[in-house]
Amino acid sequence: MSTASTIGVAPLTTQDAETLLDTARRAAEAAGISVAVSVLDAGGHLLAFRRDDRAVLIAGETSTRKAYTAFQLNTPTADLVDAVQPGGLFHTLPTALDRPLLFIAGGVPVHRDGRLIGAIGVGGGAPAQDHEFASAAREALV
Repeated sequence: MSTASTIGVAPLTTQDAETLLDTARRAAEAAGISVAVSVLDAGGHLLAFRRDDRAVLIAGETSTRKAYTAFQLNTPTADLVDAVQPGGLFHTLPTALDRPLLFIAGGVPVHRDGRLIGAIGVGGGAPAQDHEFASAAREALV
């Protein structure tokens, strides 16, 4: 029997998820962009979601898929765009899996004390804008 103690990392809470949602939406609003924001927990399950009234409907789906992709690969989706191009490391991955992966900037993993605890995805703006909004939200949580 091991006597070593394990120090747990606090999970992503609903309060954390609200902070992520609100920060991303405020950043998007300041840029004049209507977005959808999805937050996943440490199991990759949807913890929080909000779509602005004027955001395009598909933004809800893309925000969730971006968050899921960032979570599964523990990497911002902005860093994966080239990997799915012909000849890229993950070129066949989007069609090889029956999972909602989306290799467009706007998904960012969320870490606490060096451990993956969830992800945020933003959809509705240009990919670079979505990445900026998601990154700002993640930084506000730290």
